[in-house]
Amino acid sequence: MIMRMWVAVIVMASVFGMTSLGASSDETAKIIKISAKRFEYTPQQITLKIGVPVIFQLTTEDRTHGFNIPSMNLRADIVPGKVTELKVTPQKTGEFDFFCDVFCGSGHEGMNGKIKVAE
Repeated sequence: MIMRMWVAVIVMASVFGMTSLGASSDETAKIIKISAKRFEYTPQQITLKIGVPVIFQLTTEDRTHGFNIPSMNLRADIVPGKVTELKVTPQKTGEFDFFCDVFCGSGHEGMNGKIKVAE
């Protein structure tokens, strides 16, 4: 009987993602808000620390934009009226470019920014 109860507890914890009693990585992740509008991101320069989890919260009010960091294998569409979240834990130091990959008119080619990952 006790064995069945423990099996049920383990199954429920797995189903609901409660694999530990400590804080989840989302609770310890640094939130970085990035807003996109026709031909620019704010902020355009972001500094992160290696090994520290972050959540990019992406928003736009004018139109659909893209957010692409090829060297981190991250990509998302940013849709007006919604918050798009991208989670990442930087694994290497350096400077990484991000850019809009959804054409938004003349000036689109300058819609970019840089992420610096430091020790």
